[in-house]
Amino acid sequence: MKIVMLGAPGAGKGTQAERLASEYGLPHISTGDIFRKNIKEGTELGKEAKSFMDAGRLVPDELTVRILLDRVADDDCKKGYILDGFPRTIPQAEALDSELEKLGEKIDFAIDVDVPDENIIKRMSGRRACPRCGATYHMQHVPPKKDGVCDECGTELVIRDDDKPETVKNRLAVYHEQTQPLVEYYRKKGVYHTVDGTADVGAVFDSIRSILG
Repeated sequence: MKIVMLGAPGAGKGTQAERLASEYGLPHISTGDIFRKNIKEGTELGKEAKSFMDAGRLVPDELTVRILLDRVADDDCKKGYILDGFPRTIPQAEALDSELEKLGEKIDFAIDVDVPDENIIKRMSGRRACPRCGATYHMQHVPPKKDGVCDECGTELVIRDDDKPETVKNRLAVYHEQTQPLVEYYRKKGVYHTVDGTADVGAVFDSIRSILG
């Protein structure tokens, strides 16, 4: 069972991917993790990717797909896998499908964790982090005991740059332009399914499980 997780940044697809990985015994594959692992281990693919990253350039789709295929060839992926953060664009999806087709394989499910932009902006702007010990909070869902202060070390909490409303809006704009077209792409393939990401985590997970059967 090969699953692609779709959804805007902050929609909670990573959380769902982790739960699905545990439930179904499938590896949760993030392209960011694969890049870091290859670079750390000094593989040829890692060196190639690092040369682009060091130059401040995006890693080309073709190389990203090669690194991904190298990962899914591992024994733990024989039953399938969950892709989180890839593909991000139509060309990446086409390149992935083309390579999988050569292996007689295909993506079985594209699950879209759908959350309106305004919910995401509110959700992410409520996050707070401790710059000293790294503890994280949410002003609505997991607030600190004392307003604005870390429970663990007493340091004043901050809003990370990534969680500031203007940054979130920019990330959402990029998502709608580059990644949302994948909805129609996978719909045409007959593998697209959407779940209401505004529900609580458990309800979203149950919805996905009912789709996977």
